[in-house]
Amino acid sequence: MTQDRLLGGRYRLDAVVGRGGMGTVWRAYDLTLDREVAVKEVVLPPGLSAAERGVLYERTFREARASARLNHPGVVTVHDVVEARDRPWIVMELVRARSLQDLLELGPLEHRRVAEIGLQMLAALRAAHEKGILHRDVKPSNVLITDSGRVVLTDFGIAQVEGDATLTQTGLVMGSPAYIPPERAAGERAVPASDLWALGATLYAALEGHSPYERSDAMSSLQAALTEPVPRGRNAGPLAPVLDGLLAREPRHRMSPDEARPLLTRVASMPPPPSTVVEDTVLDDLSGFSAKTVTDDRSASTVLDSAELEPVTRREPGRALSRDPGPSRPTSHDQPPDRRAPRPDPRSWTPEPTPPPTPPPVPHEQEARTLLEPNAWEPRPSNQGGWDGSSSYPHWPDRTPSYDRERRRTMIVVTIAVIVAVAAVLAGAFIVRQRVNHDEGMARPNTVITTPLA
Repeated sequence: MTQDRLLGGRYRLDAVVGRGGMGTVWRAYDLTLDREVAVKEVVLPPGLSAAERGVLYERTFREARASARLNHPGVVTVHDVVEARDRPWIVMELVRARSLQDLLELGPLEHRRVAEIGLQMLAALRAAHEKGILHRDVKPSNVLITDSGRVVLTDFGIAQVEGDATLTQTGLVMGSPAYIPPERAAGERAVPASDLWALGATLYAALEGHSPYERSDAMSSLQAALTEPVPRGRNAGPLAPVLDGLLAREPRHRMSPDEARPLLTRVASMPPPPSTVVEDTVLDDLSGFSAKTVTDDRSASTVLDSAELEPVTRREPGRALSRDPGPSRPTSHDQPPDRRAPRPDPRSWTPEPTPPPTPPPVPHEQEARTLLEPNAWEPRPSNQGGWDGSSSYPHWPDRTPSYDRERRRTMIVVTIAVIVAVAAVLAGAFIVRQRVNHDEGMARPNTVITTPLA
């Protein structure tokens, strides 16, 4: 193991997991206690004077002291502080989680989840305020969210502890410009309500995808915080009262934690939006064009099955559709058939006879009916046999006299129409021929015949 990877003879630096303006965070391993930890390396800007370097050193140890005083699940636990390589290192609990900023890069969050995150952040800030600690840099990148839903507030690097001397340099405003409350942008001292404004700005960003004062550069963000009102969120929805209360410009008008908690709890306990029910259709052998419907509590699914329905032919207008119920579907006036009997051939269907007022019971094999009525649009087939040469229509009705008369009348009308059409064509041809001959005679020059005199 190389010495440049070993910190304080105890912590092995494995990989960089994050970088920020205040330093670099490493994933490390505690060789003494045999556990993984996170180590924050405080990066000192070049060109600092001895006094400024001392200020940064003191700020680092103050962060460690502030976090060590907070025994809360919403705050990262600090284990140790090591001074090595001319800079301080803070050893902390390793939280395997993504930051809220990472989640926002995938898109805004829905209201229930934002409310749950806000409740845990509010509890962590309240615990810090009760210890006299102000975070002063609440923003999405300092909020970690584990896969189990735990929310952890991290990076107390510029925290202000009650009783400590002020370490902020004259004329320098610490924090992220897009999440700085208006009073701090104006140079005033931070108060607990300042962290609540930053909490509201963080929840605003979780819903809208950006902070209320996010601009193209830091100075524009500070100018907006000083002069512009907070824009209304388009996606605030049920969280609008919480955002309005936390983002009030005046700290004395800002919503307190006791006022914000019930509003966030109400949104977090809302039922999830109903999911859209989609009807699922499963196709199965479309050659039969049949269907059976299966329903459950959520949706209706249509399953096509070619074995359920028989082919359908044209029906006579005004008559209801009917088809062969099949051997597994007994009617009200017969006995249940033998289920072992084979299904009837669809080609053996016959026209449905006109039912008498009280139909007598008939054997089941005679109930096969089609949608054709006697004397319908299609003539009786010949007795020469079906597709296989045998007769497939043994019960086809005989022709009636009215059917023959109608057929003869139709043939006479068609014959007369054909004769008239042929005569018209011939007459037209004759007229055209006469006109052509006349035109040719007019076009010939006159011939003069002379007789010699005697």
